[in-house]
Amino acid sequence: MIPDLGLLSLSGALALAILLSIVPLAGIYCRRALLIRYAAPLSYGVCLLITLSISFLGYSFATDDFSVMYVAQHSNSQLPLFFKVAAVWGGHEGSMLFWLFSLSIWTALVAALRSRMDRQINSTVLAILGLIMVGFCLFILLYSNPFERVFPAPMEGRDLNPMLQDIGLIFHPPLLYLGYVGFAVNFAFAIAALLSGRMDAAVAYWSRPWALAAWICLTAGIILGSWWAYYELGWGGWWFWDPVENASLMPWLSGTALLHALIVTEQRGTFSYWSLLLSIFTFALSLLGTFIVRSGVLTSVHAFAVDPDRGIMLLLLLGVAIVGALTLFALRANTQSAVARFSLFSREALLLMANVLLSVATLIVLIGTFYPMLFTALGLGSISVGAPYFNSTFVPPVLLILMVMGLSPLSRWKSMASGQIKWLAALALLALIAGGTAALMFERFYPMVAVALVLSVWVIVSNLTFVRHLSLRRLGVLLAHCGVAVTAIGITLSSYYSTETGVKMGPGSESTLSGYQFHYDETRLLIGPNYTAEQAVIRVTREGKEVTLLMPERRHYTVRTMLMSEPGISWNLLADLYVVMGEKVDKQNYALRFHYKPFIRWVWGGGLLMVLGGGCSLWSKRSSKKNNAGMCQHNEVTS
Repeated sequence: MIPDLGLLSLSGALALAILLSIVPLAGIYCRRALLIRYAAPLSYGVCLLITLSISFLGYSFATDDFSVMYVAQHSNSQLPLFFKVAAVWGGHEGSMLFWLFSLSIWTALVAALRSRMDRQINSTVLAILGLIMVGFCLFILLYSNPFERVFPAPMEGRDLNPMLQDIGLIFHPPLLYLGYVGFAVNFAFAIAALLSGRMDAAVAYWSRPWALAAWICLTAGIILGSWWAYYELGWGGWWFWDPVENASLMPWLSGTALLHALIVTEQRGTFSYWSLLLSIFTFALSLLGTFIVRSGVLTSVHAFAVDPDRGIMLLLLLGVAIVGALTLFALRANTQSAVARFSLFSREALLLMANVLLSVATLIVLIGTFYPMLFTALGLGSISVGAPYFNSTFVPPVLLILMVMGLSPLSRWKSMASGQIKWLAALALLALIAGGTAALMFERFYPMVAVALVLSVWVIVSNLTFVRHLSLRRLGVLLAHCGVAVTAIGITLSSYYSTETGVKMGPGSESTLSGYQFHYDETRLLIGPNYTAEQAVIRVTREGKEVTLLMPERRHYTVRTMLMSEPGISWNLLADLYVVMGEKVDKQNYALRFHYKPFIRWVWGGGLLMVLGGGCSLWSKRSSKKNNAGMCQHNEVTS
């Protein structure tokens, strides 16, 4: 009964989404205000029904209703309740329903905040979002139904993939989906702007908070995902250049470029083409990410739910969206005519340069991700593209971006003040001394480390010039930019100065790494809710003093008959000690791998600063009392 209600709710949502995609546009075309006003209630209705649908699916998981095939395939009666809830998005069908649920939430928010926008633009945006929801409702009902029944119902489920039985699964995918899907709002704004023939400062003003909100969610999701990979996958790394990881990085890069393009459009009335194209391509990359994760066309270490057949339909949805949007852009973009002049050393020029570099970085990741697939599809054999390609091609534009980020706080619109040159020279000298000195303090000197540290310090000190005139908006910029610099420092130092060793150890044996002594004290046997485990107790000392206790585990999940390693980690802001328990090699000894990871926490610390910075900027935008309705009339482009 409950699963049937879930399916019924989803069908009802489809009906309302069809009305949402037609009625407001018909009202605009026929100049019927009554029809236009239906956009908001229809948006709320779709959101309510999809919320009911996913709630019914969650209830089926919570009550172990194994008559639902999806529940039987991804849950087990012994699974803890919070993992049963997380299992809702742990497979293909549920994750697609969650994708649709996220879109309905964004749509309802756009409807709820409509008083700050032009009604025609708002209604058109809601209609476009409704059209996207129609596509995904149809896809779920026809090809990815999470409420499909199985008869006779099994007595027990197959359990959730052990890799996903982690606190990271509860928050990581939802944040990623909210980020992915949030860019649909900017896509809808771009289409609405093209249909109405306007992409002015006001539209950019209305669109930017949604890009910022989606960017915050996506940033948080990526941070959480890299942290989850670090402590759950047991390989000691946080980024693998895996296709699934790249799928989230690409819209993040283009979304970052979109945010900066919208600033120029909003403040100076130009870069509107950039804003439109980046809105279209960022959402296209989000759809492409969904296709990568859920289609199975690319091999990934953590593409959990794949289905090549259904992937074709996702590809079709992607094709319709991007081809339709680009066709509209080609037909209508020539209606824009705003022109602004600015010097080479101006904020506009720096933001344009940043946008170009971010776009190049996105293209590099895109090529590296899809080149193996195209190579195979063309019958040229099999090839893999890994870290050497990405490190050699991705790092140079990132270093240039850091350089631009250091210049931007001291720049002004149209041209740079002559007095700023002295400031720039002084700050550059300070960064050179501080970064260079820091690089020389390490045991081994690497030129690339010195370059990265100098540029990171350059970004931090130049952004700290904001402190004199700090506002909430500037605090957001400061935190976000410094977060990027802190992450760059963490990536550089952990990449160049990490050490590791593999040993065979058992009770009573010892090993040494980077000045630390590891004493294997004992092996414990544990019983979890749906697994058994062997746990090593390893005491760590340095110069005879006990530092910490590491307890890695080797878990055996009985239902799926899978083995999982749970690393033992001891951390502080300067370094992590990380140990992974591997195969049992004889009666008492196990294969163990020890890692020393300096400054790796800075990778995620910088990410958190970015999220905080985005939150401050979003809040400052919300609290702004600027009359946005009239802003477009007064924000003239200075030629």
